[in-house]
Amino acid sequence: MGYTETVIEQIIAAFSDVQYPGDWCLSGSNEGTEPVATAEAFKGKTDRYAIDPKLLDEAPKGLSSALSFLSDEAFRFYLPAYMVADLRGGLREVNVVFHLTRGLDDKSREKLINPHRYGQRTWFESKSHKFSVLTRDQAIAIVTYLRLKRKKDKFACDEIDQALRNYWNGRTA
Repeated sequence: MGYTETVIEQIIAAFSDVQYPGDWCLSGSNEGTEPVATAEAFKGKTDRYAIDPKLLDEAPKGLSSALSFLSDEAFRFYLPAYMVADLRGGLREVNVVFHLTRGLDDKSREKLINPHRYGQRTWFESKSHKFSVLTRDQAIAIVTYLRLKRKKDKFACDEIDQALRNYWNGRTA
C-alpha cells in the first residue's frame, strides 16, 4: 500500500464516527439559490463514500461550490469524501486545499468577511469557528492530507505552510 492510500485510511478512520447531520442541516444559509441547490444535491446522501466523485466535483448544478455552502456539520460529514476523492484524482474543479487554507493564510486571515453584515469578523475567526467542530484526530488527518498535497501541488505550498503554522498545527498539539 502506498503513502496516499495510508493517508486515505487515516482520513476515513478519523471521521468514521461523524454522523449524517440530517436533511434539515445541510446548508449553512438560506440566502440565494446556491445554498438551497447544495442542500438538494446532498439530501439523503448518508453514505459519503458512495457519492460519485463527479457529483462532489460539480455540486450544485455544475457550479462546484458546495463546500462553500454546506453547514458546519455537513462540511464535517462530507469533507473526508472530498479529501479522498481528491487524493484519488476524482476532482477537477473543487479545490479542497483552498477550503482548508483560505482565511488561515497570511493574506486573508485578517480580512473582514463582510463588514456591513458581520461587523469586524475576520476570515480567520470565521474559519476557526467552522473548524471548531473537528476533533483532534480529524485535525491530524487534515494536516496529513495538507502535507501530502503540499508535496504534490507546488502552487499551494505557501498557503498550506501558512495555514499549518497559523492554525492547523495548533489544533493537533
